[in-house]
Amino acid sequence: QVQLVESGGGLVHPGGSLRLSCTASGIRSSEYREYTLAWFRRGSGKQRESVATIVMRGGTVYADSVKGRFTISRDNAKNTVYLQMNDLKPEDTAVYMCNLGGFFSDGDFVEGAYWGQGTQVTVAL
Repeated sequence: QVQLVESGGGLVHPGGSLRLSCTASGIRSSEYREYTLAWFRRGSGKQRESVATIVMRGGTVYADSVKGRFTISRDNAKNTVYLQMNDLKPEDTAVYMCNLGGFFSDGDFVEGAYWGQGTQVTVAL
């Protein structure tokens, strides 16, 4: 079955950068490339929120709070989606999770069935 594994989280100072990766196993690259991929995050005491989404042909959607600072990309040959995070702020502190298989419906993103376990990002002095 499909499994997603995130990596790249850690502790960083405000203004710093991190690059998260999420690699899928149990799926062929020819199938992986057709899926929409997304990064979500959940801060302490907060609801899970969508951060960035990338569709099959490379189109992207970002939450307003991260526009201009985060970049989502994908390498279909490696079954991997990335999240480059620059100019990090304390409010970006959260567990970041990748999601595979979601879709857009009437402008809203419907989460896919596959989730990674999450990687902690902490932004602090």
